[in-house]
Order: sequence, then structure tokens, then C-alpha cells
Amino acid sequence: MAATLLFVSFLVLLLAGVPVAFALLGSSLMTLLFVGMPAIVLVQQTASGASAASLIAIPLFIFAGEIMLRGGISDRLIALASSLVGHLRGGLGQVSVLSSLFFGGVSGSAIADVSAIGGAMIPQMVQRGFDRDFAVNVTMTAALVALLVPPSHNLILYSAAAGGGLSIADLFAAGVIPALLLTLTVMMTAWIIARRRGYAVEAFPGFSAVFRRFIAALPGLLLVALIFVGIRAGIFTAVESAAIAVCYALLVTTLLYRQVSIADFVLTLRHAARTTGMILFVIASAACFGWLLAYLQVPAAAVDLLRGLDASPQLLLLLMIVILLLLGTFMDLAPLIIICTPIFLPVAKSIGVDPIHFGVILILKGGIGLITPPIGSVLFVGTAIGKITIGEALRTIWPFYLAALAVLMIVAFVPELSLWLPRVLK
Repeated sequence: MAATLLFVSFLVLLLAGVPVAFALLGSSLMTLLFVGMPAIVLVQQTASGASAASLIAIPLFIFAGEIMLRGGISDRLIALASSLVGHLRGGLGQVSVLSSLFFGGVSGSAIADVSAIGGAMIPQMVQRGFDRDFAVNVTMTAALVALLVPPSHNLILYSAAAGGGLSIADLFAAGVIPALLLTLTVMMTAWIIARRRGYAVEAFPGFSAVFRRFIAALPGLLLVALIFVGIRAGIFTAVESAAIAVCYALLVTTLLYRQVSIADFVLTLRHAARTTGMILFVIASAACFGWLLAYLQVPAAAVDLLRGLDASPQLLLLLMIVILLLLGTFMDLAPLIIICTPIFLPVAKSIGVDPIHFGVILILKGGIGLITPPIGSVLFVGTAIGKITIGEALRTIWPFYLAALAVLMIVAFVPELSLWLPRVLK
């Protein structure tokens, strides 16, 4: 009864339009009172949920991404991507996808990615004759790549939700090949749609232009290498790498590019603080919900239920993916990770799925939820930037949605795509 109350009250609050964090707190409080626990437990578990030391890396990476966003890095990354793939069919659409891969390695956030790349690329695509729905859909789908490449703070959050025993360096490495696969798949989808709609092709600027733009964008790209190699080699921890990323971003944007004024810096602080507050409040709220799940033995019950089914491990994994896809339609990524990790990770382990591999599946599946109504935050941001309605975007997004689902299935059932690189780098 207590577990039913927890889930039903949470669902009712969500359907009533209550923000996710408050829905988590409300359902947790009702369940605590139902089982006879004092309300102070809610405060204690919420406070402990945001006190994990590994979470310090999240606001620092967000701050570094905001600095890069306003310091000229995104413009140089877009210019580099344009010189590399702008001459392909649907040139600016391809530029948007490759720019998302580059910028995702700087920001680690899908929303930051769609804001930065979409704000620059969607108006250009519309001005060059691309349909507005295509410009929005390709940019939104490409932004999901940022969830998988270092320094993805969602992978850090997954490590914390899994008990903190998983290597963040392994998680960062595990996301690289799936991110590249998703990039190529979205580019192929954009090429097919662009050819069908007869979009123009950009002229190739020449190898000298490619080299000049690569040199201009190199400081931003080096940030990814600095974070990844530093953590992988054991030179510094994830938190230390986040602090180094902030210092590096400040040095590049103020001394090298000289594009961050005092006003820009204040605006960066405000945006980073607001984003950090939103994310950490959701994490803290979800912590009490997750603690109640463990107290009510929901993960153990889920393991017994799924293992009691007369099905192969592959079918059980597919069933978990379908359930997570449904949950992702009405839950944002951070609470989804906090709530679902303690439930589904034990099940995944029991059927032989590596925890690192399952983390990549969970993050990629959660990313698809970000472009799915009614809670998809990337969907809301992308359509707002593109100045179209959600309905207009959804009518033509299905090829990109199917492409992302295809990548999810391939990554889920070919574990070597996630596990090969961490094993090699060890």
C-alpha cells in the first residue's frame, strides 16, 4: 500500500501540473506520514541527497559551459563544423549536428547545447531556405549527443545514484562511441530528408579554411581532452577536473578570445546559479523518494518480479527499456536517473548487464525523453528558439526520433560499443 501510494500520488501530482521537484516531495511526505514516520525524515533525506561530494562537479561543469557559451567558443566550433560538413547535402543541418558534438564536449548539457547551437544555427537555416521544422528537429535531436560525451553531468549523477562505486572515467569513456554513432545516424537522417526536400548544398571552403578554423577552435576542443585524459590517467578527480575546466574556460575566453566583459560574466554567474539551483533541487527532492523506494524494498520486488518472468535476459532488457521510455515521457532526466537507477540497476545486474553499459542505456533513453512530450525540456527550448509550435515540430520529427531509437537498441544489445573503450583505456 505504501509503495502504491508513493507512485500514485507522484503521478497524480505530475498530471495536475505540479513541478517535478515538488511532486517528488509531496508524494514522499504523504508516504512518510502513511507509514508513521515523522516529517523531519523528509528534510533529512532531502539534505543528504544534495550533500554527496561528487555532485560538486555538476555546478562547476555547468559554470564552465556557460563561460564557453558566452566567450566565443560556440561560434568557433560552428565555424569549424561548417568547414568540415557544410558542403554535404543539407549543409547547415549537418553543421548543426557536428557542432552539437563539439559543443557537447564543452557543455555536457543537452539544454545548453540546443540553446547555443540552436540560437546560432536555426535562424541561419531558415534564412537559407530550410524549413523551420527541419531546422528545429535536427538541432534538438543532435543536442542529445551532449548527454553522452565528457563532461556529461548526467553520467556523474548516475554514478552517485548507483552508490558512488562506479568509475566516472569509465562512464565518460563508455559514452564516446555511442555518441559518435548517434551523431552519424542523425547526420544520415538529415541527409536523407534534405535530399528529399531539395535543400541547397554549401560550397567547400578549402583545406586552408578548415585548418584556420581548426586552430581557432582548438582551445575549446582541448578542454574535452584535458578533462577526459586527466580523469582517465588519474591525475585528478571529476570534481578537480570541473574546477580546472572553470579556470581554463576563464583563461581562454578572457585572455585569448577577449570576449567576456564584466556584464557577460555577471550574466554567466546568474545563468549558472539558476541552472545549478534547479538541478540540485530536483536531485535533493528525488533523494528522499529514492530512499523511500529502498525502505519499501521496491528494487528487490522489481528484481523478483522481472526475474520471475519466463523470459530471456534480452527480452527482460527490452522490457526495462520500454518501461524507462514510458517513464521518460513525464519525468525529466535528473529525477529519472535518481529514481530509476536503484530500481532497475539491480535488475540489470541480475541478468548480466554491466553497470557501466546500463548507465549509457539509461542516459541515452532519458535523452530521447527530453524530445518527447509532455515534459521534454529540450523540445520546449528548441521550439521556442525556432518559433514554431510543439505540434508543428512533432508532425515531422519522427524520422529523427526513429533514428535515436535505433541507436538506443543497437547500443543496448551490442554492449561492446560501450565497454570496449573503457577496457582499452585501462
